[in-house]
Amino acid sequence: MLGVPAPGNEDLVNLPPPQQKVVAAVYKFRDQTGQYKPSANGANWSTAITQGTTTILLKSLEESGWFSPIERENLGNLLNERKIIRSTRAEAEAITGKREPILPGLLFAGIILEGGIISYDANVVTGGAGLRYFGAGGSGQYREDKVTVYLRAISTSTGEILKTVYTSKTILSQAIDFGLFRYVKFKRLLEAETGFTYNEPSEIAVKEAIDKAVQSLVIEGIQAGYWKLKNKDDLEHPIIQAYFHEREDIQHTDIHGQKMENRRGLIGFSAAAGLMQYNGDYSKQAIKPIAELGFRASTNKNIVFDTRVGRGTLAAQQNFSQTINYGEVNINYNLFPKLRYTPYLQLGAGVLVRGNGLGDFLNDIKSNGWHPYVKAGVGMEYLLTNRLGIDFGFSSSYMFNDRIDGLEQGRFNDYFYSGKAGINFYFGLYK
Repeated sequence: MLGVPAPGNEDLVNLPPPQQKVVAAVYKFRDQTGQYKPSANGANWSTAITQGTTTILLKSLEESGWFSPIERENLGNLLNERKIIRSTRAEAEAITGKREPILPGLLFAGIILEGGIISYDANVVTGGAGLRYFGAGGSGQYREDKVTVYLRAISTSTGEILKTVYTSKTILSQAIDFGLFRYVKFKRLLEAETGFTYNEPSEIAVKEAIDKAVQSLVIEGIQAGYWKLKNKDDLEHPIIQAYFHEREDIQHTDIHGQKMENRRGLIGFSAAAGLMQYNGDYSKQAIKPIAELGFRASTNKNIVFDTRVGRGTLAAQQNFSQTINYGEVNINYNLFPKLRYTPYLQLGAGVLVRGNGLGDFLNDIKSNGWHPYVKAGVGMEYLLTNRLGIDFGFSSSYMFNDRIDGLEQGRFNDYFYSGKAGINFYFGLYK
């Protein structure tokens, strides 16, 4: 079958046409990493990257429609063949006396393209998950490698390096398997396995990176005035404009392709609901609902102060059920404050009072029925927009006294767990 086009190739082949094609020569564009394929079982002397990248670059130049590539990689073969042609024609002219046509001169290049594959990083990201229960289960694993390409254009008349661009492409490998290992009858053991592995071809990944490099070189050269569009209005072409936007975004992107920007506002409000579980002097603890409202204030890019008030119920399945009202102050540390998602760590302290109604609430306060506690938790926030985020959290709170359930016994004070899901709404953004 014909070779399938590399993903993303349509942006290269659909570039707007040039005013005049640029004659380009490529002498050597090869793997400069010297990297061998990673292997878990001893040495592997196969190269991780294809050694035919000059050929791939020439194909990309042709597909772009902006260059007229000329043969330079095997120039010796071309010159020898021209010598044979001249010799054959000279012999024919000597035999027949008829003058043979002169062999036309070689086309010379306006620019030389140099560079190569300068980096291949294996196991940039690895991970997996699995689950097995009662002899049956499955697992999945993935791995990301990364290849980086540099390409530069050199003027043959002056030797000036006109433009240098570089691109990178991740190479994904995945493995999924499922197995069953179980006794189905006395002395009868059933064992079955299935699965598959997918490895993205490195040659396709290299082609994608080179295609992107050629596209970048064309657009950068247009902007710098080294070559021109056939129609000046094509500067507003969607492919060109998309490249300019990508170039701006890439200045705030990490090595994994995630956009880094200040997303969360200086202040915000939150609302959450969830479940809480009492752990105290009564056995058979019950899980009850909880609801709360909060205010958030950020002091820098990592630290967020979070104040909350809420209402819930601490209860056992028998003999104990107590409605509580609480207020707390928390300090959240966002691990990835510039990403759309961030795990966070939480430390806080609060106080709760008992009361089913306003009267009970006020009576508990008058009778010094304050019950302070400290808490620690973890959570995850995902921003749907820069103003609206979804928040999931889990925390454990430990009381400073053992009176919340009316019993004082045991080595430890009363405590409770809570798990919540909510929304955070932000006002304003970091500047």
